[in-house]
Formats: sequence, C-alpha cells, structure tokens
Amino acid sequence: MSKVELIEEITKEAKGVSKKDVETVVDAFICTIKDALKSGEEVRFIGFGSFLPKTKKAHKGINPSTGATINIPASKTISFKISKKFKEEIN
Repeated sequence: MSKVELIEEITKEAKGVSKKDVETVVDAFICTIKDALKSGEEVRFIGFGSFLPKTKKAHKGINPSTGATINIPASKTISFKISKKFKEEIN
C-alpha cells in the first residue's frame, strides 16, 4: 500500500474528514515518528509494534566486482518489531 492509497483508505474510514485533512495528519504522523527515531527514541504502538533505532558498527566489506577490501562506515538503521497481539491477528 502506498502513501496515497493509505490516505484514500483512511478518508473512506473516517467519514466526514476531508482527504486534505487526512494527508496533513499522515504527514505530521510520519514526521513525528522520524524525529523521534532520529533522536534515538523508540516508537511503540501497543497492539501493533515498535520502531527501534539501531546503529550498525563500522566494518570491512569486499567489493564484489574487484575483490578489493573496503571500509563500510557506521550507520543508523531502523527495525520494526511486530507485537505479539498483532502477529496473532494477521496469522
């Protein structure tokens, strides 16, 4: 599901709310989650799951085309852990 499709589905479910208002809320929601994760906070939705910021350590890798060793710098990544309740509901 794309962002546009999500906005359309929420607009259908939330009767009486305009598509523009839904888009504004979805954008604010995404921005708020992004800001929290940037600052190192976990974002938890009980009954849905948690977004967890993680840091990958710097390490060495191999360029597959040349076989040369390269240094891969440390980087931030995000993982999502589904809640037990939500996992049971979709299975």
